Amino acid sequence: MAKTKLLVVDDDESIRTQMKWALLEDYDVFLAHDGGDAVRLMKREYPLLVTLDLGLPPNPMETEEGFRLLKEILRHDPMVKVIVVTGNPEKGAALQAISEGAHDFFTKPIDIEELKVTLRRASYVTALEQECRSLQGRVQQGDLGGMIGASSRMQEVFTAVRKVATTDVPVLLVGDSGTGKELIARAIHDLSDRRDAPFVAINCGAIPEGLIESELFGHEKGAFTGAYYQKKGKFEIADGGTIFLDEIGELAPQLQVKILRFLQDHTIERVGGMAEVSLNVRVISATNRDLQHAISHELFREDLYYRLGVITISLPPLRERGEDIVLIATAFLGRAAMEYGKKFRGFAHEALAAMKTYEWPGNVREMENRIKRAVIMAEGEFISSGDLRLFPETGVGSSLDLNDAKERLERDYVSSALARHDWNMARAARELGVSRQHLYDMAKKYGIRRRAD
Repeated sequence: MAKTKLLVVDDDESIRTQMKWALLEDYDVFLAHDGGDAVRLMKREYPLLVTLDLGLPPNPMETEEGFRLLKEILRHDPMVKVIVVTGNPEKGAALQAISEGAHDFFTKPIDIEELKVTLRRASYVTALEQECRSLQGRVQQGDLGGMIGASSRMQEVFTAVRKVATTDVPVLLVGDSGTGKELIARAIHDLSDRRDAPFVAINCGAIPEGLIESELFGHEKGAFTGAYYQKKGKFEIADGGTIFLDEIGELAPQLQVKILRFLQDHTIERVGGMAEVSLNVRVISATNRDLQHAISHELFREDLYYRLGVITISLPPLRERGEDIVLIATAFLGRAAMEYGKKFRGFAHEALAAMKTYEWPGNVREMENRIKRAVIMAEGEFISSGDLRLFPETGVGSSLDLNDAKERLERDYVSSALARHDWNMARAARELGVSRQHLYDMAKKYGIRRRAD
C-alpha cells in the first residue's frame, strides 16, 4: 500500500533532516527549503499533508512569505492539510494561519511524537473527505427519481422500473414500510409517456372505511348526508395520468371489487351515481403486507392480486442494501446540512461502522429522520454514532472495541457539559472534574466546536 505523501517546508536544513528521518517510516517525505521549491513539489507530487514553517526566505524572521505560501498551497489543492510550524511563543501567527485555512499548528521546538499524532489525525480526516467525495460521485451515478442505489439489488429494481415505464400495465410494489415505494411509483410515472399528466397518490389504509369509496371514486350531489355538491374522486383527478394506491392490502372487500372492475373495463361510478365514467388511468399499487397470506385467509381477492401485479417489483429493506447505506446517509447529510445551514466534514469512522451494522427497522425513512436530528444537534465537525443515537442497545455495540466505546462516551459527556454551560469552559470543566486546559484539549481532540446561532 502506497504511503501518504508529506511535504516538509522549512529553511533550517537540520530540522528538515530530523523530520524526514523521524517520519520516513510512515510517510513518503519530500523536503523544500523555500516557497519556490515547495510550489514545484506541490505541482509534481500532489502531497496530502504539508508541514509549513512560516518563517521562510527571503525574510525568515517575518511570516509574510509563509502566509503567501499557505494561500498558494490551498489555492493549488484546497483539500491539503497544512500544519503550520512557528517559533512565535504567543501563537498569534499560528492562530491567524488556522483562520486562513491551516489544519493545525505547532510551536518550536517540535515534539516529534506529538507531531506524529497530529499528522495521523490529519491523514484520517483527509481519508474521510476523500471517501465522502467518492460517495457523492457514486450517489449521482446511482440516482433514479430521487432514489439512490448502487447495490445490485437496487440496480435490479431500477432496471425493472425503466422497462415497465414504457408500458401501461399495472405494477405492484412490494416492500417494508419506509423502503421508498412511492418514490419508485413516481419514477415509473416520470419516465412514462404520462409524465405531463397528474400523478395522484392515496394511502388506502389512512382513510376511514366509510370515506374511502368517495375519496377514490367521487360522489354525486345528495348521495349521502353532507354531499352538497358533486365531487370528483382520485381516479377522475388522475385521468390521463397515474394513480398510486398505497397500502392496497387494507382495502375492504367491496372496494376491491370496484378496483377490479376498473382494471377490467376502465370505468367507474361515483357514489350515488348511475352513469359510468370512462377513464384513462394507469394503476400502480403498493403493500407491505403478505397478500398471498391475505388471499389464503380470504382477506384479499386472488383475481385482483393477479390484475394488480402484472408486474411485481420487490424493494429490499435497507439492511440488505450493503454499500447503499453509506451512499444514502451521505446524501441525506448533505441535504440536511444545507437545509439547516450547517457544515460537516462527514461521518466519523465509528458512525459509519454503526450504520452498516444497525438493522434499520424503519428503513430509509428512519435513516433520514436520524440524520436530520443529528445535523440539528451535533456540535463537532463529524457526525458521530452518538449524534445518530446508534448506541450499543440498538444492536451496534458489538462492532465497537473498548477504546472506541470509551472515546464515544467521553465525547458525548464533553459535548453535553459544554452545551449545558453555554460553552463556559470553566464551569463545564468543574462539572467534569478536569482542568480547563484538559477540557480544551478534549474538545479539540473530538472536533467539538460551538455552533454559530
